[in-house]
Amino acid sequence: MTADSIAEAQSIHHSWSRNSGLDKDFGQITAVTTNATQDPRFELDFDDDGENPQDWPMARKAMVIFFMSFSTLVVVMYSTSYTSGIPGMMRTFGIESKTLVVLGITTYLLGLALGSLLLAPLSEMYGRRPVYLIAVACFTILVIPCALSNNLAQILVMRFFGAIAGAAMISNAPGTVSDIVSDDYRALAFSIWSLGPMNGPVVGPLVGGFVYQALGWRWTNWVVMIGSGTSWFMVFLIKETYAPAILRAKSAKKRKETDDSRWFSRYDDKKKFWPLLRENLYRPLSMSVSEPICIFWNVYIALVYGVLYLCFVSYPIVFGELRGWSPGLIGLGYIGIGIGGCTVIASEPLLRKMINAHKKDPETGKPYPEAMVSVVCIAAVCVPVGEMVFAWSKFELKRMEDRR
Repeated sequence: MTADSIAEAQSIHHSWSRNSGLDKDFGQITAVTTNATQDPRFELDFDDDGENPQDWPMARKAMVIFFMSFSTLVVVMYSTSYTSGIPGMMRTFGIESKTLVVLGITTYLLGLALGSLLLAPLSEMYGRRPVYLIAVACFTILVIPCALSNNLAQILVMRFFGAIAGAAMISNAPGTVSDIVSDDYRALAFSIWSLGPMNGPVVGPLVGGFVYQALGWRWTNWVVMIGSGTSWFMVFLIKETYAPAILRAKSAKKRKETDDSRWFSRYDDKKKFWPLLRENLYRPLSMSVSEPICIFWNVYIALVYGVLYLCFVSYPIVFGELRGWSPGLIGLGYIGIGIGGCTVIASEPLLRKMINAHKKDPETGKPYPEAMVSVVCIAAVCVPVGEMVFAWSKFELKRMEDRR
């Protein structure tokens, strides 16, 4: 290859983004999936003026992470703030069975699961920002019927559809964090972002307890609507972070401005919605029943989350009915769960050190992926121990009452 041809190739590929994972040195250039009939001289990529989200200032990245964490917290807290108003709903609707009212938590969690499957492929097609704006707006609107409802059935249905819309934050917010952070700081960024979704189930009954005590069960919905309205303005202030969506929009704008159809980006050939949805539905279901590691994690996470949400249902019974605490004080009982979650997040450097102490993979020089299971082994012991202590406290209370 002549020096002129090398120089020409370097000039064509000099703007390749770091997102593509390619080395800028010509000797490391590899193939990019594009149409063979397209002229590489008309390929568009990120400029050096901060167009790439990973080049944004640190303050702007921190703001995006905070907005994503807060917005996810609002969606998750709505799943558990519902429990604080259960006694009020039972009196308002004349329902004697608490089991029926607890179905509001079940329908909400089912909506989150279904919404995550439906909305995740939409962000790959149209970008994250449009999905956020529409989904959070729908979530905010669907809270209103719950607050004004005159029967339990309406609440159950509206919470289900509201959860489908709110699932956009759970399924896509991690992608936004990944879009703006480099590999070196990704673990730290995810630890900071996770403060919201991990503590959302704790903040829900904590805030909901005092709100219900002071204003009634309907205001547990109004408070969430205020929070979701705030989160909508937050996501409105954020520009698009998904690199393929940015480059697709850039190439479309360039073609329109120049009236030249030769301009393109390497992401212009996007998948259609239904094939992408089919793939997103089939792949997790297939792996859930065919991959042993997926079966293990599904069973383990199901048990842990089952125990967690049983706590949200049982705390009002134990602390409210048996101990006589007010709804606000019952909410304070959930702080222990929040402290536990924050402790784990703060211990991430120590946990990472423990993982890195395992045997290294000769090929990569890093610990085997299975090394992370050592942390789960510790947690798997702590969960039943904590539940046993909780159960003993109820037994001790009953014994003291019998002595009286």
